[in-house]
Amino acid sequence: MTTVLTPASPLTAADRCDRCGAQAYLRVVLTSGGELLFCAHHGRKFEPELKKIAADIQDETDRLTTVPNAVDEDR
Repeated sequence: MTTVLTPASPLTAADRCDRCGAQAYLRVVLTSGGELLFCAHHGRKFEPELKKIAADIQDETDRLTTVPNAVDEDR
């Protein structure tokens, strides 16, 4: 049997960490079929164990250091 993972949608502010309720930046798809969401802190904390049970890890923590585009002030 071959498992095909479809690309997950980007995480939004509505996606919350399953551990503390903060905004989630990691989605962990489990080999057992479920998924877990984690903030950057808990994602790093549990990373070694998560890698053992994950089919896929969607990591969007780079968004924490990305500078948004400047707003056009001429409007």
